Amino acid sequence: MRERPGSAVCEHCGAGASDAEGSGAPDRVAAPRRRDRDEEGRARSARPRDGLGRPLPYGSPGVARQPEGVPRAPAQSLTEAQRLLDDGMPFHAHEVLEDAWKAAPEAERELWRGLAQLAVGLTHAARGNAVGGTALLDRGAAAIAPYADAAPYGIDIAGLLAWARELTGRLTGSGAVSAAESAPRLRATGEATENRPTGDEV
Repeated sequence: MRERPGSAVCEHCGAGASDAEGSGAPDRVAAPRRRDRDEEGRARSARPRDGLGRPLPYGSPGVARQPEGVPRAPAQSLTEAQRLLDDGMPFHAHEVLEDAWKAAPEAERELWRGLAQLAVGLTHAARGNAVGGTALLDRGAAAIAPYADAAPYGIDIAGLLAWARELTGRLTGSGAVSAAESAPRLRATGEATENRPTGDEV
């Protein structure tokens, strides 16, 4: 992770600027914090995160992250990702979709990658980052578009493309959107309104 320029809290250790002040040893440099690792020894931040995946200071209560590398059937991945989207946690949904992307056969990789990018786009939009949200929504839409004629697993490609366009249109200077209220439907259900904006979003 990179440190945020001008941040009052260190991205690596969670220490604030005031932690180093008044210690009586201004020339002393604190020992760097060891890099967080998971049970398998892979680098993985142990900092807690909020519902939109934003890092919180060490020791803060946070929302549990999705475990990495969980093998799921495509239908299970879609069901779990949809649950997280509906609960207003698109960052966590992206983690599930990223696992599916990494495990997918070559012919489906771009589909799952695009779905993960759409979830990250919604994450940025819910954080109030219109530029990042738009970029990821556009990339995700471009990645899933080639699957429109033969979408596997009941994925609603046409609906997702319409949803991404509509959400991108709302991001121009409008501030943050509600992640739960703006969540898309990943699979077609036979109802034409599933991915249409609600009355207060038009």
